[in-house]
Amino acid sequence: MIIWGGSAGGSTYANDGARYSPTNNTWAPVPTTSAPAGRAGHTAIWSGTEMIVWGGNVGGSSTEMNTGGRYNPTTNTWIATTTTGAPAARASHSAVWTGSNMIVWGGGGWNTSRYNSGYQYNPSADTWTAISTTGAPTPRGYHTAVWTGSKMIIWGGEESYHQATPPNLGGVYDLGTNTWTATLSGPLAGRISHAAAWTGSAMLVWGGSNGDQSAYYNDGAIYNMTSNTWTSMTISGAPSPRSVNTSVFCPTVWTGMKMLTFGGSNGATYFNSTFSYAVPTTFMMYQKP
Repeated sequence: MIIWGGSAGGSTYANDGARYSPTNNTWAPVPTTSAPAGRAGHTAIWSGTEMIVWGGNVGGSSTEMNTGGRYNPTTNTWIATTTTGAPAARASHSAVWTGSNMIVWGGGGWNTSRYNSGYQYNPSADTWTAISTTGAPTPRGYHTAVWTGSKMIIWGGEESYHQATPPNLGGVYDLGTNTWTATLSGPLAGRISHAAAWTGSAMLVWGGSNGDQSAYYNDGAIYNMTSNTWTSMTISGAPSPRSVNTSVFCPTVWTGMKMLTFGGSNGATYFNSTFSYAVPTTFMMYQKP
C-alpha cells in the first residue's frame, strides 16, 4: 500500500509518502526527490507498475494544480507527468485506470465552477488526449467514478460550490466509441462524498451528504449498467449516515465478494467502525461490461 500527499490541517501540504508491506508489517519512505509539489484533493491510481498522482490543490485559496507525477516503487523514483495538453487545473475530480491509460474527469476549484471535461493520460507516451463532452453529465465535483473493464460510470457530485440539492444523475462513458449514455435518476437523492464500487456486473453507491452538508445519508443503491436500472440496498444494519468518499474521509473497497467501508464523518464525529455489505447474488454473476 502506498500513501502520498495530503494535509494535516492548516496550510501545510505534504509531498512525501510511505510504502507499507503487509507481508513484513513494515513501512518504507517514498522519496520527495522529483515528487510533485505537496497537495490535497488529488487523485492517485495504480497502473500495475506505477502510482500516478495528478491534480489537487493547496486548500481554500483556489490554488488548483494540473501537475502530477508517476512513482515507480521498484526503482523508488518519480517522473513528472507532462503539462502539455493536460486538463485545466482542478481538484475534487475522479480518476480511473483503463489498463493502459488514466482517465481524469470533472472536478474544479475550491469554490469556483466545476468541469464536465475529461482527458486520457498515456504514461507510456506521456501524452494527454481529451475525451468527448457530447452527452456527458453536467459539470461535477466530489462525484464518484468506477471502471467496468470497458466503460467509466460517473455518478453524483455537485454542479456548483455547496449545492444544496445535487443532481442524482450520471453518465456511462464508452472508451471504445468515445460516447456517453445517461444513467437513470434512480432511488437515491443526489449527493457528494459518497462511496462507489464495481462488483464485476453492477455499481454500488452508498452514503454521502448533500452539497451544503446539512444532510447525511446511510442509504444506497445498485446500478445495473446493462439494463440501466437501479435497485435499492437494504438499510437494515447499515452504518449511521456519513460521508465516505474514499479520497476524503475513509476507504471503501470491493473484496470480490463484499463491499467494506471504514470510518467516515457526519460533520461532527469521525467514526472508526468497519462495515461490510453483502451484494445479492443477482449482482454477483459476471456480465460482459
